[in-house]
Amino acid sequence: MSTLVIEHLKARDLPKQWARDLKANPDQTVTVRIETEPEQTGAEVTEAFVTNDPAFGIWRDRDDIGDVEAYVQRLRAPRYARD
Repeated sequence: MSTLVIEHLKARDLPKQWARDLKANPDQTVTVRIETEPEQTGAEVTEAFVTNDPAFGIWRDRDDIGDVEAYVQRLRAPRYARD
């Protein structure tokens, strides 16, 4: 991805539609940031999550835990129980 940043640009130097959408005073300075987007190949582009942390995903292959969130809440409940 590449980025172009234009700082201290007078609103009057913007394309007319942009200035109209901004409702900016022509003498007001603005900052314009333009970034390229990844090309779409028809399917949604997603980046794979990668980590070197051996603790990440340690429960991934557990068949005895269907709802991980509920299981973890049960594990944590005694710590937060009010006496």
